[in-house]
Amino acid sequence: MNPTQKVPVTILTGFLGSGKTTLLNRILSEEHGKRIAVIENEYGEVGIDQALVIDADEEIFEMSNGCICCTVRGDLIRVLGNLMKRRDKFDYVLVETTGLADPGPVAQTFFMDDEIREEFSLDGIVTLVDSAHIDQQLGRSDESTEQIAFADVLVLNKTDLVGGEALDKLEARVRDMNQMARVVRSEKANVAVDTVLNLGAFDLDQVLERRPSFLEPEYPFEWTGVYALEPGRYELSLAEGPDPTMSIVVVADQGTDDSALRESAEWCVRRYAETPLNVRPGERIPVGKHCNLELQASGRKSFVLEVESPTRVGLYTQHTAEEFDLQLDDAGGAAVFFEAERTWVAQHEHDDEVGSIAIERDGDVDIDKLNAWLSKLLRERGVDIFRMKGFISIAGESERYVFQGVHMLFDGQPDKPWGDAPRRNQLVFIGRNLDELSMQREFDACLT
Repeated sequence: MNPTQKVPVTILTGFLGSGKTTLLNRILSEEHGKRIAVIENEYGEVGIDQALVIDADEEIFEMSNGCICCTVRGDLIRVLGNLMKRRDKFDYVLVETTGLADPGPVAQTFFMDDEIREEFSLDGIVTLVDSAHIDQQLGRSDESTEQIAFADVLVLNKTDLVGGEALDKLEARVRDMNQMARVVRSEKANVAVDTVLNLGAFDLDQVLERRPSFLEPEYPFEWTGVYALEPGRYELSLAEGPDPTMSIVVVADQGTDDSALRESAEWCVRRYAETPLNVRPGERIPVGKHCNLELQASGRKSFVLEVESPTRVGLYTQHTAEEFDLQLDDAGGAAVFFEAERTWVAQHEHDDEVGSIAIERDGDVDIDKLNAWLSKLLRERGVDIFRMKGFISIAGESERYVFQGVHMLFDGQPDKPWGDAPRRNQLVFIGRNLDELSMQREFDACLT
């Protein structure tokens, strides 16, 4: 069956008290003009006005606004099967989980059962977050952590109970846990129905449209400047500031185009992983080494950079150009300016075990090697991988391959033709304690 003919499904989750019932009340009572089947864990908990119920003789209730409400006291697969007997009465399904539930098993239903997979497609997972209490919940509940990790949309609810600075800090924390999710703020679960439906959540094109830097790798440095230098002795000077050190790697023979900057950036990531060499004011900065420039001394600090032949050098630093100067010492302190620069996405401070990683590579993959790698990865780490999604460019195939998965279950299918677009692989994983460098290396081994 054509994927567009399947019934899209959104899973609604969130910890106890996050506002799921309030949102469901809105969906089942407001006149929004949509035909939605809402599968509720316990109908009695929804508290819908009985006047809205047209037919309450069975577990599937028709609402006066065109919605359908179901209970799942029984098996979810059975309820979905019963719903399909009324296929002409709805266009969309919304499944609400209990507040203490891991949404994974519900999501897995739409991958593991052949009949369900033929009729329904998982469109996205929406997690409501109690902004006033989530910090405490994350500290003592694995379920609340996993609910955030699974989400394609995070609704920060009860924002009226949290101050502006605290809310910004909370949003930064959940973004670190799940960089893939769209974050929406709300009071009393007052969000538009379109916020939780028709997400096309596995579509990375939409994610990149919302966040162009989404697949940008995290780097341990903030800025790069490329300088064309003649032979001589240069001084890199910094004004007094709060930082005790400044990390830097100097790259010789640096190109200025984007590919050259990215290649050097990946090389510098490995240098930054090495134990840094401490350099005191007045000492020379060695090329190609990870250095910590010591800034504890009061006043302006200067460090020496020596160039023996004409070259371009790249400075990969944790500071931007506004915070230091480069001067040619042999010419009375004449300032030297960069001819190209690049600001990198700053590295996040992860204070949770759960995080997301992205792999983006040009070219094609060997499908046999990819299948072997994914099988091994999911067999060994599937429990820790909450969500995965992306596009794959398979050697010899004219269409890109789109996939998504939940834990150890994986589903994919051909998508639109590549045409003239560059063939590129884009993969995103959200999970617990994932080894990003190892996964990148293993995927790279799958490329042709």
